[in-house]
Amino acid sequence: MSLDSSNQPLQNEAPNISAPPLLPELNPQPSFARKLLAWLLSLCLGLFLADAAVSLLDDSVALGFNSHIFLVFRIIIGLLAVLMAVLVYFLMALTPAIPKSLFVPLALSYLVIQLVGLPLAFLYFEKIQLMGWIFSAIQVGLGLGLLARAQGGLKCRWPLVPLARLGQRRFTWRNLVGFFLANVFILLPVVLIYLFVCFAGLVSHYTEGFMTLHPGGFTVHAQKYVRADGKTIQLFPMSHVAEGNFYQEISETFPTNSLILMEGVTDEHQLLKHGINYKKMASALGLSEQHEKFAPTRGEIVPADIDVSQFTTNTLDLLNVVTLIHTRGLDATTIQTLMQFSFAPDLQNYLFDDLLKKRNRHLLEQIQSHLPETEHLVVPWGVAHMPELAREIQKSGFHLEETKEYEVIRFHGIRHPVAEPKPSEKK
Repeated sequence: MSLDSSNQPLQNEAPNISAPPLLPELNPQPSFARKLLAWLLSLCLGLFLADAAVSLLDDSVALGFNSHIFLVFRIIIGLLAVLMAVLVYFLMALTPAIPKSLFVPLALSYLVIQLVGLPLAFLYFEKIQLMGWIFSAIQVGLGLGLLARAQGGLKCRWPLVPLARLGQRRFTWRNLVGFFLANVFILLPVVLIYLFVCFAGLVSHYTEGFMTLHPGGFTVHAQKYVRADGKTIQLFPMSHVAEGNFYQEISETFPTNSLILMEGVTDEHQLLKHGINYKKMASALGLSEQHEKFAPTRGEIVPADIDVSQFTTNTLDLLNVVTLIHTRGLDATTIQTLMQFSFAPDLQNYLFDDLLKKRNRHLLEQIQSHLPETEHLVVPWGVAHMPELAREIQKSGFHLEETKEYEVIRFHGIRHPVAEPKPSEKK
């Protein structure tokens, strides 16, 4: 019994009992699935870094010594890295636990590099090794940046993607539907539009405007050149396969008193073991072959091409392999032949000179020799020949007078409006 200040006893006083101390909360152990996911993401990031490092090393050696001594390792590691990146990218549709800020840039970087590098490789082929080194350096920088973001600093601890970086949720329909919509309605259209614009730009660049690509198909631009004495040369860009009415339409425009310098490589010594034809391509695309449909009835036809005997051995060997595959398809024999084929150094230069430059030189000689015989020369040759022919013709005193557009290949269901003939400014 206790007393208060007046020495009176206190009745019914509760005993002073202190509360027991709180026990610390136990952190739940991460599940096996989360550990497996962290390990998988870490492997993906590690392969990405390894691919970047080996690629940069290989490109550095190639840039300095013109030798890809690490190419085999690069291919193996690169293939594994791409496969892992694709796997992780599609896993993001199933689980929001994967940090998209890390692995969307990682996965899409492979696609972006290919999309950007493809047109650059065509435009600046002579600098392709330097461009490869730049892309590898960018990949290294991106990989280190992603590693620093995952680790909270530029560290290298396993797992490379800590468990703390993973989200808490597993599967949700909202994540799956959002992933599907983003890829189908955003990523896929952007890639297709980009590829179309790049391809259209490359077509226009390499043909110097003689062929253009529209949403409705391919069109070519025939050009008429006139000299002060009244003589004319008409350049008609041709295609080995085209709409059937294209060949008839241009044939009807040839003057009746013209000389038609025809394209067509001969093979008097039967050096090509397999005939060159485009029947399979024409059939697959629903088009017509030039040699079947193009038969001008107005004007006089003059063969103006060279014989394959004037091609180099390297070009003939490659043409025989290509025509073999085109004729027989990919079977055991053709695959073995292709694997045994040895590509000569600077093969692209031999091809360019034989298939284009050498034939252009011969055609220009034919043009000069036949000009005194007629007032109108018609040159229906492949579109790749047109830029050089146009430049050389203008150097010899001709000026561009008229351009007419023809639809050569039409994407079915879409029709591109063909422009009327228009006079061109004199140069």
